[in-house]
Amino acid sequence: MYLGLDIGTSGVKAVLVSEAGAVVATASRELALSHPAPLWSEQDPDAWVEAAIGAVDDLAATHPRDVAGVRGIGLSGQMHGATLLGSDGRPLRPAILWNDGRSHAECIELECRCPSLHAIAGNLAMPGFTAPKLLWVAHHEPGIFERVAKVLLPKAYVRYRLTGEMVEDMSDAAGTLWLDVGRRSWSAELLHATGLDLHHMPRLVEGSEVSSVLSGEFTQRWGMAKDVVVAGGAGDNAASAIGLGAIASGDAFLSLGTSGVVFRVTDRFAPAPASAVHAFCHALPGLWHQMGVMLSAAASLAWLSGVMETPAAALLAPLGERVDGPSPIKFLPYLDGERTPHNDAAASGAFVGLRAATGRSQMVQAVLEGVAFAARDNLAALSAAGGAITEVDLVGGGSRSPLWAQICADVLGIAVHRVEEGEVGAALGAARLGRLAATGEAPAQICTRPRRLASFVPRASAASAYDEAYRRWRALYPALKESF
Repeated sequence: MYLGLDIGTSGVKAVLVSEAGAVVATASRELALSHPAPLWSEQDPDAWVEAAIGAVDDLAATHPRDVAGVRGIGLSGQMHGATLLGSDGRPLRPAILWNDGRSHAECIELECRCPSLHAIAGNLAMPGFTAPKLLWVAHHEPGIFERVAKVLLPKAYVRYRLTGEMVEDMSDAAGTLWLDVGRRSWSAELLHATGLDLHHMPRLVEGSEVSSVLSGEFTQRWGMAKDVVVAGGAGDNAASAIGLGAIASGDAFLSLGTSGVVFRVTDRFAPAPASAVHAFCHALPGLWHQMGVMLSAAASLAWLSGVMETPAAALLAPLGERVDGPSPIKFLPYLDGERTPHNDAAASGAFVGLRAATGRSQMVQAVLEGVAFAARDNLAALSAAGGAITEVDLVGGGSRSPLWAQICADVLGIAVHRVEEGEVGAALGAARLGRLAATGEAPAQICTRPRRLASFVPRASAASAYDEAYRRWRALYPALKESF
């Protein structure tokens, strides 16, 4: 048996996977977010640990024999979160998360300090990345900055608490702006630009390598053997790719999780910072990937659900499984700013076109379409950076909705496939990395493609209407930018 732990933003998922590769059981624990000031987004690092331990406790209670048979554990996690530890290994402050936009000025400063940033890191300096956050702490919380002994990403902090080892994998490290992404090693030059050095960084391993061994406290707690290995793991999107079997150049998927991603595997380091496309290491040696990132995908629907005090499923139900054409309302899904293609932390969400006769379902449909239009922006950016993408698998919480899948197909103009276990893709990918670390098997044998549950193709009857709706939607950001 193999265990995957996904340290997400809204919750932690734990997945047990059998020797046959099947998901045997899942468990999850919710997490809370804190927004103590405009543009701020923080979490308590210890809450990740408590949620991860609690999720495995739940599995151990319901599937004790399966948990006892676990040989390898893999971790995936939300990327970029700055978890600052003192010399005692304890957090100095709440973690500053991927969707935190406070460090815009520090991004400009970082690019001035290090003109070679784009060439080494392969990415623009964006507030979501880790390095600008440390500059912000240095400027605004100098007492804390002076006490920083180590900087870990979220899943690395959970690993540290489960194993006692401070280790990070290449895919997650690539999202810090401190990694030489082409060489897959920490860059002393980039670290120096933020007042840090190599001593502040964890040890690096590939995602499929052994990073550490589960501590005796937890093997005893969960009835496991004493030699359970913990793999390097992966950032959440690279882990989802492993769960989808996306390990060959050109493989692509669309994630509708809290954030949204269009992801493509590459067999070389292929940066395209001018279009705000991310170029990161993949979770397997010798592979990289490109990503277009939108900061609020399923989170947009969750926001509307909260505002309307109605469960998301109840909001979607009146729309059925397909709509005849675009909503007359337009929605910008920039609730936490936006990355690709705008790189604008100040961008805001907006409804445009509201009338006295506007109904709830039109607004719900506009949210689904706004996210799909943002995905089309991302698809266009990736296509310009490395060639056309002709089909995508769909993962994340939004993959549950056939309606949203059809809207995405109509808006993107390509086939969209709902796949088995699409909602636990990152945790499944983490479990597969745990297996690779434990057994040394070939990735191609383990990282197979899941069964496709349904395929959605663009409808000719909707194509021209959605093309026109997208054209009008694209005009909204430049028109409203000054008001942001």
